[in-house]
Amino acid sequence: MTLARPDLIVAETSGLVLAFKVATDTIPIVGIMADPVAFGIVANLAEPGGNITGVSVDAGLEIWGKRLQILREAIPTASKVGFLTVARLAWGGAQGEAMREAARQAGISLLGPGLESPIEETEYRRVLGAMVQEHADGLIVGDVKPNFTYRRLIVDLVEKARLPTIYPFREHFEIGGFMAYGGSIADSWRRIAGYVDQILRGVKPNELPVYRESKFQLLLNLKVAKALGLTIPISLLVRADEVIE
Repeated sequence: MTLARPDLIVAETSGLVLAFKVATDTIPIVGIMADPVAFGIVANLAEPGGNITGVSVDAGLEIWGKRLQILREAIPTASKVGFLTVARLAWGGAQGEAMREAARQAGISLLGPGLESPIEETEYRRVLGAMVQEHADGLIVGDVKPNFTYRRLIVDLVEKARLPTIYPFREHFEIGGFMAYGGSIADSWRRIAGYVDQILRGVKPNELPVYRESKFQLLLNLKVAKALGLTIPISLLVRADEVIE
């Protein structure tokens, strides 16, 4: 990789951060990442060392069980749930293992297949179509980058399939998603902007701990629930941070 010697590099995925890490150990790199320790990007969050810092949107593996629990509360009879994520990075990795274990404990069958490259509209139609054919009762959308990029397509496809879905980011909810439990990518970018400002003012990247997002909100769209023929239990409504009626 050839670099033009910028003062700073901003990267929006773990893969890009890793690529830049290989290319330079001197130019400051600020990234939005999954778990940077698990990916071998930094040694630890509090003291990242080297030339890399940023924001981790990975909430830990336990959040996947939490999302499954929330979806099960909304659909008590669910016995089959799809997991929409990238085959290589997540379905076959730690996230997939966490989801399969959570599903096993809940007595739910977890459905694939994972998304394969090239990940574009036809691939989403293939994967979601396969889940519908397997009679999925609900869907959990993974927090991988393509699922954010294609969020409008995903929301539209699951609406047409009448598939109750829980999403990882507010941005899915804001364009008509049924439920979300997680944070906001926009908030992560605001924090990234603050890190960029500090580094350009002279702060070293290794002096800035990698920030792990910890503000998770439960968002419910009752209009979508009504269209799906679902009645959201009071126990879920009272815990919601935001409800669209």
